Amino acid sequence: MSRRPSLPVVRVLACALSASALLTVAACSDDSDGGSSAASDIAASPLAVESATPARLTEAGARAALITPADIEDDWTQVKDAATWRDSLLVGRVDVADLLTAKTNAADCQKLLDSLYGDELLGKPSGASALTGFEEGESRLLYQVAAYQRAGLDASLAWLKELPVKCDQFTATDAKGGKRTVQVIDQPPPEAGDTRQGLRVTVKSATTTLTLDVAAVRVGSDAITVTAGGLDGGEEDSTERAVQLGTQRLKDVLAGKTPTANPGQFD
Repeated sequence: MSRRPSLPVVRVLACALSASALLTVAACSDDSDGGSSAASDIAASPLAVESATPARLTEAGARAALITPADIEDDWTQVKDAATWRDSLLVGRVDVADLLTAKTNAADCQKLLDSLYGDELLGKPSGASALTGFEEGESRLLYQVAAYQRAGLDASLAWLKELPVKCDQFTATDAKGGKRTVQVIDQPPPEAGDTRQGLRVTVKSATTTLTLDVAAVRVGSDAITVTAGGLDGGEEDSTERAVQLGTQRLKDVLAGKTPTANPGQFD
């Protein structure tokens, strides 16, 4: 009786390894182009597709992407209660009759005040988010990192870009009838991320003036938001540093790297 030849040991091991790696059985065939066939199988495998997708921001990643006092320099002190910050000067109803631009823009001006007060300038995050805050004298700096739905994020940035025209100057009235004059001007942030927008918002009451420098930067479907200023005036320099170094921190996190504090120097 003739004996059926068995497969060489090396060939059997190769097939077993291919099976455990979820490759197709074609890698173990007798085709002469086995090398190219195996390569095409790997490129089409679910693992290869997954590795090509952008990194998803996690809660731990969002926290790691937050800036530190070393990033913004000066005498900023990090605080623990930034999530509770609310400025009463931002509370008020837009006086439609006093709008210098079209009255239909009143809703956008109201949304601006409400968003600044509620720390949701880009809307509600759809995923991971983290925030931190710093104080220096009468000034505050709030820094946020969050994941968003891409379409909504793009719409929010486009909305911010229109505000210096739609809400260049308007009046808001508080619950006691007090009047506040609000001015919004364009203040482009440094070149950073995929797209960006910045504003300076000034709120004047009868006795005080609140000045806020605002910047938002998109990186993929994630974004950083900076709001800095107070009764002492705006904080343009600190806002710029936060934007530049904060954007890099977020990019590092999404690339799987560990961000380092103050990686660059500024004049």
